[in-house]
Amino acid sequence: MVTGLELAVLAVAVLFLLVGIRVLQALRPFIVNAVVGLLVFLVAGWFGFPVEVNWLTVLVVAIGGLPAAVLVVLLSMFGLAFVPALVDLVGSVL
Repeated sequence: MVTGLELAVLAVAVLFLLVGIRVLQALRPFIVNAVVGLLVFLVAGWFGFPVEVNWLTVLVVAIGGLPAAVLVVLLSMFGLAFVPALVDLVGSVL
């Protein structure tokens, strides 16, 4: 025999599943844009134009798509923004 509590738990689980599906459907274009942008950054790095990849660049590319990725690469090429920092991995101790 199925109790009311079991039905309520099942209803809540189905509700969470439906909400999760809707959220993923809404985020899918942003995820695709971010992946395409990261691939553009990878190709740009192969051609000698490194780009600083951080949360801001991924957010810009996720919202703007391929044109934003090209813009980020151009800004990085000209040293205006998104330029990778030079890090001294061997710290000098004085």
